[in-house]
Amino acid sequence: MKNVRKLMMAAAVAVFTISAVGCNMVSKTPEAIKKSPVAKFGKVTITKAQLDEKMAPVITQLKAQYGDNYATNDQAKQLLDQQKKQVLDSMIAQQIVLQKAQEKKLVPEQAKLTEEINKQYDDIKKAYNDETKFKDALKQAGYTEESLKAYIKDNVIIGKVTDDITKDVKVDDAKCKEYYDQNQTEFTEKPNRIHVAHILLKTEDEAKKVKERLDKGEDFAKVAKEVSTEPAAKESGGDLGFIEYNDANYDKTFMTAAIAVPEGTISQPVQTSFGWHVIKDIKKEEYPVKKFETVKEDIRNNLLTSEKQKKVNDTIEQWKKDANVKYYEKNM
Repeated sequence: MKNVRKLMMAAAVAVFTISAVGCNMVSKTPEAIKKSPVAKFGKVTITKAQLDEKMAPVITQLKAQYGDNYATNDQAKQLLDQQKKQVLDSMIAQQIVLQKAQEKKLVPEQAKLTEEINKQYDDIKKAYNDETKFKDALKQAGYTEESLKAYIKDNVIIGKVTDDITKDVKVDDAKCKEYYDQNQTEFTEKPNRIHVAHILLKTEDEAKKVKERLDKGEDFAKVAKEVSTEPAAKESGGDLGFIEYNDANYDKTFMTAAIAVPEGTISQPVQTSFGWHVIKDIKKEEYPVKKFETVKEDIRNNLLTSEKQKKVNDTIEQWKKDANVKYYEKNM
C-alpha cells in the first residue's frame, strides 16, 4: 500500500469495510433512516449510514463528472445504483471473511497484529516524506489516522484468510507448458505487431458490398473515408497504425481476425460487438519465441496468481450463499 487515495478507492469499490453494527427501529427521521438496514446476515447488520460512508468517494467522482445535480442525470443515477450494489457486496464479503478468520482461528495474536499494522502504516507515511503532505492526503482520501489503521487491520486479517484458502493451490510444469504452447505470441523476443486498417459497417450486407468494391481494385483508404462508420476513418482512411498482437485495448475477435489475414491482403467481413469490419493487413512484424525454460517461472507465477484469485472468489461466493444474506434495497 503506497498511496492512501488508492486505498480509499479500493475500499469504496472492490474490497472491504469497517465492522458493522446493529440498527434500531426504523422511522422516517433522518437519524433513523441512517440506522436502517441495507443488508443482514447472522448477527451482522449493515446500515445505510455505513453504506453511505463507503459511497462518499463515488459521489465525489459523480459530482466531478456530472455536476452537483448528478442525481437528476439518468446515466449518473444508473452508475450510482451499480456502485451501491458493488460496494455493499464488498462490505458483506469483508464481514463474512472476518467472521471466518475468527472461526478458523486465523487472527494473529494482538502483539503481532499491532506490529504489522504499525509497519504498514509507517510504510504509507514514509512514502510522503512530509507530515503535512501525509495528513493532507489522509484528509483528501476521507481517512483519519485511526480509520486508516482500522482498514489496515482488517486487511491483515483478510490476508491470513486468503492465504489459508489458497495454501494448496499449485501449478505444475505441465500446466505451464500447456499455457506456453497455446499463447506463443506472449513470449516473443519483442512484441509481435501488425500495421492494420479497417472499414467499419453496421451490417454484414454492407460489409460484403464493400469487400466486392475492394476486390475490384478500389482504394481502401478512399472507400473507408466514404463509408466507414468510425469517425476517425474520415481522416485516417481506416488506418489504425501498428498494433501489438496482445494489445488489450482492441477487441479480441478483431485482433484474431487481423492476425489471421495474410500480409498485404484484405479479410472477409468480420463481426465484433462494434459491427462488421473489413480488415486490411498492411504489414506484420513477428519475432522468435523465447524458449520455454526461460519463461517457465514467469508463467507459473502468473497462473498461480490467477488460480489463487479464482479460488478466493469462488470460496467467498460460496460463503456468501451459505450466509443467507437478506437485502433491503428500498433502504439503499
